Amino acid sequence: MKESTVVTTRAKSPLRTVAAAAAAVGLGCAGLIALPSTAGAAGALTVQYKTGASGATADQSEPWLKVINSGNISLQLSQVKVRYYFKADSADATYRFACSWAVKGCANVTGTFGSLAHPTATADRYLEVGFTSGAGSLAAGADSGDLQLRFYQSNWQSVKQSDDYSFGAAQNSYGDWNKVTAQVGSSLEWGTAPDGNDPGGPTDPPTDPPTDPPGDGATLFDDFNYTSHSDAKLSEHGWNVRSNSGGPGVPGATWSPQNVTFSTEGGNSLMNLETSSSGTGESTEQTEVLTKSMKFKNGTYAARVKFSDAPKSGPDSDHLVQTFFTINDLKAPMADDYSEYDFEYLPNGGWGESGNILYTTSWETYNPDPWQAVNQHTESRQSFTGWHDLVLTIDNSTIKYYIDGQLFGTHDAAYLPERGMSINFNQWLIDLNGQTSTTARAYDEGVDYVLHVKDQVLTPAQVAAKINAYRQAGTTFEDTVPAS
Repeated sequence: MKESTVVTTRAKSPLRTVAAAAAAVGLGCAGLIALPSTAGAAGALTVQYKTGASGATADQSEPWLKVINSGNISLQLSQVKVRYYFKADSADATYRFACSWAVKGCANVTGTFGSLAHPTATADRYLEVGFTSGAGSLAAGADSGDLQLRFYQSNWQSVKQSDDYSFGAAQNSYGDWNKVTAQVGSSLEWGTAPDGNDPGGPTDPPTDPPTDPPGDGATLFDDFNYTSHSDAKLSEHGWNVRSNSGGPGVPGATWSPQNVTFSTEGGNSLMNLETSSSGTGESTEQTEVLTKSMKFKNGTYAARVKFSDAPKSGPDSDHLVQTFFTINDLKAPMADDYSEYDFEYLPNGGWGESGNILYTTSWETYNPDPWQAVNQHTESRQSFTGWHDLVLTIDNSTIKYYIDGQLFGTHDAAYLPERGMSINFNQWLIDLNGQTSTTARAYDEGVDYVLHVKDQVLTPAQVAAKINAYRQAGTTFEDTVPAS
């Protein structure tokens, strides 16, 4: 995983607002595998630690860890949580997590921060390190290999480590370290927490939301059951099919409403966005569909989107961007009420990348000239061709991105929205450097549905339940979200 707060080279600009769009994010992960309830006792853990930054104060803390399966049965890493305990540098300090390198792949390592129910002189916060199912399993006696982790203050002020419970200044090589704790499920298997703060105990708040869908909230749902881009209902339902000029994309390109089409497959209605080019700006036609209203803020956003690695016709390799995102307008350079949250898939690279990559990005603000960006992003360098369930949740403290039911990235409170946003889908070309041929080619991005539930954080399972309920009821559109 790679995270950043100020991007000055690869990320070019936010979507829709300037000529080349913002770079952003991604973590790759797969489905969680439930561990039998007996595995915690049989699959005991040992955690080894060394510090990559041994000073009493440092730019960042660097807890490097190894997780060892000291039991006698195989253990799924997706069921393991390791906590590193520390004392916040100030009461209002906020922190960011990053993975520098991991044998299991940084894309399969997660990091979140929490506050202790019973603060002590050496700890009032913790970093909880977890794994996606992409990290796989540990056989009996096996270890995870290096987890070279780090965290730092959001404002990049120095961190004081000498008063941190889990810090060991002299721990310059890996060794067993009982000042970090490790759980399998809810069972504590290693280490000693600061007094009164055992993880999973009765004072520890639950981390998983309920599995039953919450009560109905103000909701936008659209199954995209339309006949064409000129269907009157599309506009009546609050959508704008873009035709006006401007970025992002290739200079001289147009935004073509006629390339937004609708079809039915197996009784299910779909929207398709086609982007085409013959190697010049004037021949390039891009597509975008967005809500007319910027009334969407906190809550849950979801869409089922089909990404494509190859064109439907013509030569491949264009620097294409396929998206689902929310955004509002930048009122002035570095305005602090700007917001944008992106899923962006680049099947052929771009922004300095040579292969397929998925970004998710949470934006605070930017300055178009000279370029300066303030955002947090994660990224995954792998193919995402095909249909994917994309979920974004925003509450009063956290932004989370999910793909196909699994957590992709967690972004910090510094990037929360200050005002309402639109919901957008678009497909466009960064430049024409990836494919210089003048042979015509065309690319498709598919959209099955979109959902927004105002002020409610739903799990991916709850999103799926709501979608199924709408479809079983024969409901193809609902919008009860009030105007902002």
